[in-house]
Amino acid sequence: MTIPAGLRRTVLRAQRDTGFLAVGVLPHLALVPVWAWAAATTARTGNWLLTVSTSAALVLLGTPVLTAVQRARYRVLIGVDVPRLTPTAPEQRTWASTARWLAATRPWRKIGYHLLLGPLLALLELLVLAVAAACLAGVIAYAWSWALPTGIRQDWFGYLTQLPAYTAAGLLLLCALPWTARAVARAEARLALGLLGPSRAQRLQERVDQLTVSRTDLIEAVDAERRRIERDLHDGTQQRLVSLAVNLGLAIATRPDLPSDAREVIARAHLEAKEAIAELNDLVRGLHPAVLEDRGLDAALSGLAARTPLPVRLRVNLEERVAPDVESVAYFVISEALTNATKHANAMRAEVIVRQVGEVLRVRVTDDGLGGADAAAGTGLTGLAKRVGSLDGAFHVSSPVGGPTTITAELPCAR
Repeated sequence: MTIPAGLRRTVLRAQRDTGFLAVGVLPHLALVPVWAWAAATTARTGNWLLTVSTSAALVLLGTPVLTAVQRARYRVLIGVDVPRLTPTAPEQRTWASTARWLAATRPWRKIGYHLLLGPLLALLELLVLAVAAACLAGVIAYAWSWALPTGIRQDWFGYLTQLPAYTAAGLLLLCALPWTARAVARAEARLALGLLGPSRAQRLQERVDQLTVSRTDLIEAVDAERRRIERDLHDGTQQRLVSLAVNLGLAIATRPDLPSDAREVIARAHLEAKEAIAELNDLVRGLHPAVLEDRGLDAALSGLAARTPLPVRLRVNLEERVAPDVESVAYFVISEALTNATKHANAMRAEVIVRQVGEVLRVRVTDDGLGGADAAAGTGLTGLAKRVGSLDGAFHVSSPVGGPTTITAELPCAR
């Protein structure tokens, strides 16, 4: 006979949950002898100070062990992982730092779980186990009653008509057992997650820390990939274009006997090769200028200001080199701002100020153009704002119609 898959899953789940509750009885009752002994000793001797101190020491020593046992029980038997709360120990041992560390570990919740809530959960678990035993006894009552002598069977059960009622009651309890055990196991899991694990605020803080670390790793990976592409273009494609332009130039210079049509075609190809080299240079500098990695932000901005068609007043005041990702974002903010001032604002001059104030790198670009720039309009300024935001920086644009336009970025640069 084939057992239906749904029934098989229900039986296995009931076995798992019932076993989980049975294993939890002893750990939940582990501290009962401690406070029972404390109450009995205090009532007999009246020396409550020694009794309370001794029982408190036993509770404090037993709580970590019982917490580890409960975590293993939840993880192994029902697959619920109760996170371990491991706050960072204070570097300087002071009363205030120790108090904050103890508050972060929340020992009173664990003590309350094992000392007060544990016995109540044990009673609930014993009740479920008693129901399980009763339903099994009722189901098999009709069968094993026939193994008894007739007189004993009639004395215990009366007429045989009562045995089917016991069996029916046992079947009803057996049908309700999986859902009862499941409900109790879920209730215990929720209580354990709330009392033995970190609080919701602490879980959110841990998640924020993990996301911050992963975002930083992603930014560094993207920046490293950008530098790799820049090196590949500079050392591969650009060198081939330069070789092509040189060969075309040599062909024009060394072959005066070429027909005029061929010479014109070669000259046009030579011009296009040089234009492609210039465009590739701009692309490489746009990806990640090599001078930014080799000599830092000051030298890279000096080269950028020299290449800009309009006069740029540059002032850079850095205490030391900042992180590479901060340098990259600051460079591209200034590069995009100067490009917008040249192409769209019809500016006559621009000013770039870069200062490091404490752990913040402040970048300000001002031009005397037409103004009217809007960072919320989906232009290149929106991309700059997102890029600055990836480092938890602040980005502001002030651009009234008629100018001037001021773009400000504040980047945290603490290493």
